[in-house]
Amino acid sequence: MDNLSVFFLAEREQSADDVMARLTAFIDGAKQTLDFAIYDMRLSYPLRARLVTALREKAQAGVEIRLCYDADKPPKPDLAAGQDPAPTGTGAFVQSLGYPWRRIAGMKLMHSKYVVRDRQSVWTGSTNMTDDAFAREENNVVEIDSPQLASYYAQNFEELWEKENFEHTGDIHTDPVPLTFSSQPATARVLFSPGCGLEIDSEIARRVREAQRRVRICSLLVNSGTLIGELSNLLRRGRVAIDGIYDRTQMEQVYLQWQEVPQNRWKIGALKEIIMHAGLVGKNSAPYTPAGPHNFMHNKVLVIDDTVITGSYNFSRSAQFNAENILFIESAPLAETYSAYIDHLVEKYR
Repeated sequence: MDNLSVFFLAEREQSADDVMARLTAFIDGAKQTLDFAIYDMRLSYPLRARLVTALREKAQAGVEIRLCYDADKPPKPDLAAGQDPAPTGTGAFVQSLGYPWRRIAGMKLMHSKYVVRDRQSVWTGSTNMTDDAFAREENNVVEIDSPQLASYYAQNFEELWEKENFEHTGDIHTDPVPLTFSSQPATARVLFSPGCGLEIDSEIARRVREAQRRVRICSLLVNSGTLIGELSNLLRRGRVAIDGIYDRTQMEQVYLQWQEVPQNRWKIGALKEIIMHAGLVGKNSAPYTPAGPHNFMHNKVLVIDDTVITGSYNFSRSAQFNAENILFIESAPLAETYSAYIDHLVEKYR
């Protein structure tokens, strides 16, 4: 039996009930523990009721449930000092569930979206636990049954839980873990920021630099200067196909931010050149507001040859300093599965 599975979301192509059914099935498998590290968790009544029922049944069966979430930031964060906004309402929602919880403080974001079950299995990917994330955004969910991989996530969770602050967390030594996908062997390595933020940025850049056939982008943002530089180099050499999809509306906001910082202005022209020459397709989403609606192309995915890179980690400098998790999965059939999803989104938003 495969111990890695993936579930893709696209705007108005599945109901929020479909995704909740998947999440409650994952929860239902718990025998001892469920640990949630959540950035955004705000669900409407019908979805909340289903989650509450699933968690109550597990708690009554003796399962220990804990939740940690990004500490609500001020309504008007100090952006000049590097403070990021966080969704309002997550704290109240998490606390209303009635299980032990911790507010995770820090100047940037506790941006992870994972659940560790029994220290044996992990639910992860780009998907927040909100109605919009479930039904209006492009996201991916990865489920992995692997005690070794789950132990790394559990270690990260315990750091967050004990410190109640994500700064100085994530410096966890990890190794590639053997898995199976589509009845074929695969490996996956997870890395966590901020502790490994620089290593993540360097590893992504190295893999792009060494690409042999293709680099496919399926990402909300492309604003890491390191990544932009490596993609520009690949384009100049002309030996590797580069294509994919990003969120045009959200990147337009990033351009405005770059324009205000002299050392970032070079990225505007460089990225626009990549978008034009690689033919990247942009989704036009609703401009960001705290209250929504949120219909972002919210994935954080790179397919490089036969490797899939995905998780909560946006390809940005800020992600290095957030609490994030990112998977590097070596699997030809999984890379083709993600590639087919990218093809679908490219055609949908072309």
